[in-house]
Amino acid sequence: MANILHRIGIKTSSIDEVYRALTTRDGLAGWWTTDTKGEGSHVGDIVAFRFGAGGFDMNVKKLHAPNQVEWEVVAGPEEWIGTTINFELKQDGDYIIVLFKHLNWKEPVEFMHHCSTKWAIFLMSLKSLIETGKGHPNPVDVKIDNWN
Repeated sequence: MANILHRIGIKTSSIDEVYRALTTRDGLAGWWTTDTKGEGSHVGDIVAFRFGAGGFDMNVKKLHAPNQVEWEVVAGPEEWIGTTINFELKQDGDYIIVLFKHLNWKEPVEFMHHCSTKWAIFLMSLKSLIETGKGHPNPVDVKIDNWN
């Protein structure tokens, strides 16, 4: 199995603010994609994320406020089905550290490389949303190739 791993620091004193950005429709639409449907605030919720090239449906598997959010991909590209997306949050001085994991890819195909870069872009969008009040979700995110 292959994994995508990222770490970012968000300068804020409110871990709850970061947690809300990961567990509410408005929060998720503010940094990942404006075409977000559903709420991610309860275990068992299904959240639908749509992009120009397709989309993903996530089943909320774990919520441990305000430190962990975990989703299982239940619909989307074949490479994503059955993978797990995990956000771990912890305070470190003036920063909330986000440890991001997209786990259990069957193999490190080229699409995984693309997704790793896009996850980094979207995590920086999350950082921007919290620090400045304005994220850069799809469709105004940085485009990196024909896959977007």
